[in-house]
Amino acid sequence: MAYTVIWYGRQGIAEKTEKAARDHAQATFLARKQGDGIVAVEVRKDDGTVAFSQAGRN
Repeated sequence: MAYTVIWYGRQGIAEKTEKAARDHAQATFLARKQGDGIVAVEVRKDDGTVAFSQAGRN
């Protein structure tokens, strides 16, 4: 099953990628938050349901 990783910045969607989703999102969230200003990430299944999400406080 393919997953879509959606990275959110302060202005909305910053990037969409298809990866090995949850592990990738968790492993890179802190670095993306600090370096790219990412505030949240979602991993969605093909049918649009959210499989994983994470948000961080500033």
